[in-house]
Amino acid sequence: MQKNALITWGGWDGHEPEQCAEIFQNVLQNEGYHVKVTATLDVYLDREKMKSMDLIVPIWTMSEITPEQESGLLEAIKAGTGIGGWHGGMADSFRNNTEYQWMVGGQWVAHPGGVIDYEVNIIKHDDPIVAGLNDFAMHSEQYYMHVDPGNEVLVTTTFNGEHGDSAWVTGTIMPVVWKRIYGKGRVFYTSLGHVAADFDVPEAREITRRGLLWATR
Repeated sequence: MQKNALITWGGWDGHEPEQCAEIFQNVLQNEGYHVKVTATLDVYLDREKMKSMDLIVPIWTMSEITPEQESGLLEAIKAGTGIGGWHGGMADSFRNNTEYQWMVGGQWVAHPGGVIDYEVNIIKHDDPIVAGLNDFAMHSEQYYMHVDPGNEVLVTTTFNGEHGDSAWVTGTIMPVVWKRIYGKGRVFYTSLGHVAADFDVPEAREITRRGLLWATR
């Protein structure tokens, strides 16, 4: 049976939400999904439509969400719709909405030095989202996050404290990719993907592709 995916994009333009939406619309269509793309959060108000979705991909940095929109989104996930996303498009959305953040499993708080060179480390090699992949390099924002200890972490990065006057975080090992459950729904997140070009890194793109497939109902 064909899977139904919903991509919502908007918020801060610096994360290139429309360009990223196009990338993963194509990825999901190549996997046989029927994909709806929209630039409004009002789609979350249609509760029956939301619950008919197998996967939601939010690309919406900062901005605000109404209580009714948030409820429509979260209730669909609790009922079994999967959700998957990346970087600030999922984990720096709706900063006043703690229930949304609880669902995601983390919230961005800093990226010392801005765009830098850093290493990404696979730590759970037997998980299908990262199986067969090796550690790799990124030239992007290295996200420092507040994270839920209940997350199943698959990938990490280590801060060296040399960027952005942040010596006190030297040696901090930070989750980069995780999965979790919210109600009956699967939640996938990766902090990779600051701009569309980040997905030119094969590992970053492949982890996201596999994560979205895993999160699907």
